[in-house]
Amino acid sequence: MNQRSVVLIVDDEVSNIEILSAILEDDYEICFATSGEEALAVARSASPDLVLLDVLMPGMDGYEVCSRLKADPVLADLPVIFTTALGEQAAELRGLELGAIDYLHKPVSPVIVQARVRNHLEMKRMRDELAQLAVTDALTGLGNRRRLETTLVREAARLALDAAELSVIILDIDFFKRFNDSYGHSAGDRCIAMVAATLNRAVHRASDLAARFGGEEFACILPGTSHHEAMEVARTIRDRVRGLGIPHSGSETAPFVTVSLGVATATCFPGLDPANWIKAADAQLYLAKAAGRNAVFGRVFDERSLRSADGMLDAADALRVGD
Repeated sequence: MNQRSVVLIVDDEVSNIEILSAILEDDYEICFATSGEEALAVARSASPDLVLLDVLMPGMDGYEVCSRLKADPVLADLPVIFTTALGEQAAELRGLELGAIDYLHKPVSPVIVQARVRNHLEMKRMRDELAQLAVTDALTGLGNRRRLETTLVREAARLALDAAELSVIILDIDFFKRFNDSYGHSAGDRCIAMVAATLNRAVHRASDLAARFGGEEFACILPGTSHHEAMEVARTIRDRVRGLGIPHSGSETAPFVTVSLGVATATCFPGLDPANWIKAADAQLYLAKAAGRNAVFGRVFDERSLRSADGMLDAADALRVGD
């Protein structure tokens, strides 16, 4: 059964919420808010698929709510339909310029509300499908580098609201160039796909992401995950890849395919560059390779050390030998 779409209704008049809810509740899950501040909080917690937003509200009006939604990396793509008794074109233009997709005029017509909500949700579904194709690696089915980078930015911003932890794992297949040279590129593609499937099974929370970073390199984003937990995930990946038993005569580490992994964990704060998690995990990966490969190295970073991840990467890169 397909999960029902979630519609957030925002209006300071409870009677208006009740009217819209009665029109839509047979087809959608409904959540609501009666103020701008509450609307932002509900949008973050409920992850709605569409917002019906009243323009005129005391305190924070609908225009300000829409502006804040569009400025939030987590909520920027959320479709907003304004509901208003205002009839001026200037008011509609202002809302559209802020990023709203449509207007509904009060008193609302049930059939018009149903049709516009249905149409905009269908357009959102198609946009989401196209966006998913654009961020999926064709060989492995994992997220691609673009999805990795956008997810990292979004999750770092979201977790910074509560000063929560974020862990990142970077891994690559040991001596993979030699594997391709020995067995051919078709076998190399199969090897990458098998490692990717193993990685996908090990990273299974809804908020986690496994992605192909490029070539034989992969990455995992683990929001709200402690360093101890991230290290356990990394060790599980290492052990399961080793357990595949894929022959690798060119490896100096083992007679079968292995991976090396680096783990970086830090508390999220506003202003921290999310790319520094990648650099920090990459530095740990290099240390794992220098230690003999088929290994997991990790570290907890404070704000200062995470900001200096470039310097750590330069130092670790000098230790990297071979592929």
